[in-house]
Amino acid sequence: MNEMNISLFRAINDLGFEYPSLNTPFIFIAEYTVILLALMTLFYWFTRTEKNRYMVMTAGFAFILAEIIGKLAGKLHFNYQPFVELSNVNFLIEKTANNSFPSDHTILFFAFCVAFWLYNKKNILWLLIAVLVGVSRIWVGVHYPFDVITGALIATLCAIAMYFLLPRMPIVRRLLDVYENIEEKVIPRKRKQKDLDQ
Repeated sequence: MNEMNISLFRAINDLGFEYPSLNTPFIFIAEYTVILLALMTLFYWFTRTEKNRYMVMTAGFAFILAEIIGKLAGKLHFNYQPFVELSNVNFLIEKTANNSFPSDHTILFFAFCVAFWLYNKKNILWLLIAVLVGVSRIWVGVHYPFDVITGALIATLCAIAMYFLLPRMPIVRRLLDVYENIEEKVIPRKRKQKDLDQ
């Protein structure tokens, strides 16, 4: 498994030496796509539709659960990042040496992006973004493929589980009602013109 992991890492990471013009886009994807994810999550939440609210909550709970499982997995297996363990790595971003298994970045993106896709199955863009982020973490030299694949698998399973479980939890509906009542007082919805005319 270790030899296959290293071979797959080299196959992806060495592309940065062959195609240096792609290094900058992959650095951006690896480091800054998280800003896009955060902005889109806020946008979805503040559309104030029930579907989007459940979608964001599904993603958030999936991420929390996946992170917990990921941390437990990290207790069972330890490996440093490729830039620490291997020579001649295309290492492109600042990163502290620690356990890179599984990839937290991949967990974050797969938890959110798979959840977003589950609520909008015609839009595969989110899945493509998650895959690109996972590949980018290998490209910039901070994760092995096994770190990324494990993170993606954990997050995907958690997103699917939350997609089916969360809407069936009465406490979630009650908490959302409480939040929305407070939100309505702080940021009232714009009333439709028809309502204002009456």
